[in-house]
Amino acid sequence: MNISVVIPLLNEEESLKELHDWIVSVMQSNSFSYEILFIDDGSTDNSWKVISELSGVNQNVKGIRFLKNFGKSQALHAGFAKAIGNVVITMDADLQDNPEEIPELYNMITDKGYDLVSGWKKKRYDSVITKNLPSKLFNWAARRTSGVKLHDFNCGLKAYSNAVVKHIDVYGEMHRYIPVLAKNAGFTKVGEKIVKHQARKYGKTKFGMNRFINGFLDLITIWFVSRFGKRPMHLFGALGVVMFIIGFGFALYLGLDKLFFNPTGRLITDRPQFYIALSTMIIGSQFFIAGFLGELILRSKRQQQRYHIKAQINLG
Repeated sequence: MNISVVIPLLNEEESLKELHDWIVSVMQSNSFSYEILFIDDGSTDNSWKVISELSGVNQNVKGIRFLKNFGKSQALHAGFAKAIGNVVITMDADLQDNPEEIPELYNMITDKGYDLVSGWKKKRYDSVITKNLPSKLFNWAARRTSGVKLHDFNCGLKAYSNAVVKHIDVYGEMHRYIPVLAKNAGFTKVGEKIVKHQARKYGKTKFGMNRFINGFLDLITIWFVSRFGKRPMHLFGALGVVMFIIGFGFALYLGLDKLFFNPTGRLITDRPQFYIALSTMIIGSQFFIAGFLGELILRSKRQQQRYHIKAQINLG
């Protein structure tokens, strides 16, 4: 199969039929073999009924229904698990993504050898205050933190080789950072294509300002995991040693001062520096132990992976 189109959605009953017909027209005009995977993320309207009707008319249409809203990342994860096309296209269901972009995205994967191609909505038809400006700030921070030079991380219109979607784990709200996850998994050929953005035709957006707060928190998480996920001692051990040295320095100063310079003065335990020294040494020790435990967990995981690979080779 050439293409799997994965479409997560929430309460988009008005746009589904029009989107389906548009995608089918593009596929037929380019002679693509295809499947359309609608992932209903707990819709409370008639979205699932529309998907069922489309599936009855077109055997290339498949649907996955969540009984409650789990979020876009979980919807994409479910779609990626079921997708069988050589190229996987993701797009939103609100008709703001243009299916006419699919052939060129497909060619960039198959002919130009990209692992992943992300759309860039250079001209947007969204609110400047609630979407455009926060999105620019978010994308700038993501570029600086991740090292992936994309203008629009959160564009729903993306193309992937099948190998990419089968090797990355999209969880939480990490759908914004799929290019970063792909890069960390070894898929380094990431491209970008300017795509047409269209004004929303039906309904209203399902995302509020809290998505940017969650997005920045997820950015910190993925930066930490990509930077120190394979060597936790480099962070926690270094912090622990520095804090322990600072605390030990305070304690040494207090001891020397009491013994040689001010033996008749107040007790060491009456001085605030004592509690600073004690707290800093305890926290430093805890940081060091956290890094050590992290290294032990990683070592155990690597050994399990080696045993698994060895078992596969023996079975083979």
